[in-house]
Amino acid sequence: MVKTQTILKYKTIKGPLHKVPPIIKLILLLPISVFCLSLPSFWLGITIFLMISFAFICRITLLEQVTDLLPALFYGFIMYIISILSNFNIPFFNSQISFPAFFIPSPEYIQVTLRLILLVQISALIFRTTSFLEIREVVKLEVISLFLCFIPEVFKIWSSINMSWKMRHGKPGIIKLKTLLFVLISLSFEKAVIKARALNSRRSL
Repeated sequence: MVKTQTILKYKTIKGPLHKVPPIIKLILLLPISVFCLSLPSFWLGITIFLMISFAFICRITLLEQVTDLLPALFYGFIMYIISILSNFNIPFFNSQISFPAFFIPSPEYIQVTLRLILLVQISALIFRTTSFLEIREVVKLEVISLFLCFIPEVFKIWSSINMSWKMRHGKPGIIKLKTLLFVLISLSFEKAVIKARALNSRRSL
């Protein structure tokens, strides 16, 4: 049986970041993200490389890192296609752009993609090294707590239905997105209702 990887799943094999108190990690999440996202493209690339190295130190494997980055790579590809299509709005004979240059992404696209990758890396480090219970203990507001803890749950659902699609020899494309997106939303709402009922039951005890 092949073991599948789940996006943003808590890693029980502990590394250095596991020892950092969860409250410190959550407090620093926003300022670190804002600082990293304000970097220029060159330093974004350097920071991404440093994040990869730090993830290895935290005992997060290459396969786990690639798994976490799959959504960012998917949206990056969509953005790339959009940027290519926008180039064809420029009259070819009246522009100074050669034909191969139409397929070269713009600097803005590269910067946005790098920012997206870096943001996912930061989030992955938090969720890979902080368990659901630790987040619940730190974040006292139930709504915020459920929101933070439900993010990896959504990715887990997507991994499951995506694997089922592949096992049924489903092909990638628009049909896959339309079908799986509906299933993802339905299952996510179902999970949310179950969690809400569980919280209400605890309050009534």
